[in-house]
Amino acid sequence: MSFTSSIDSTYPIYVFKWYGVNPVTDGENLTFQVSTDGGSSYGLTVTSSFFMSYHTEADEAALTYLTGEDQAQGTAFQRISHDVGNGADESSVGELYLFNPSNTTYVKHFSSRSANYGSNHSSQDEYCGGYFNTTSDIDAVQFKMTSGNMDAVIKMYGIGD
Repeated sequence: MSFTSSIDSTYPIYVFKWYGVNPVTDGENLTFQVSTDGGSSYGLTVTSSFFMSYHTEADEAALTYLTGEDQAQGTAFQRISHDVGNGADESSVGELYLFNPSNTTYVKHFSSRSANYGSNHSSQDEYCGGYFNTTSDIDAVQFKMTSGNMDAVIKMYGIGD
């Protein structure tokens, strides 16, 4: 799912909210990446960090840092929801904030939070944050699963001063 218009200098913050993301393939991750050329290409350099808490049906719980979800000046799609189940009672909801995407002086920061029911029968609360290492204006955002398609509703909102 791509947003290739309306990301401009109208708002300093853009929020993307997803509701009931359900992958076709069990246990996949919801990811995103941005573009500076209207969506012709994606793959800007990302530095990020990812952590989560979970509680399983077997009453196991933890707060954990997932180094495999981080990027250190990588160009892959950034994971923002981990191990999403594809069952009828499994899905992901969350929000992503993109700060000052039209600013041409500073790098572009983002943060996300998601809640999902994972393929391993656990409730997960997940956090990701970082920045895109570009001073060019970001004008497109794309969301996709690490593998396969998804059933999803994703909406974009602008937040003013």
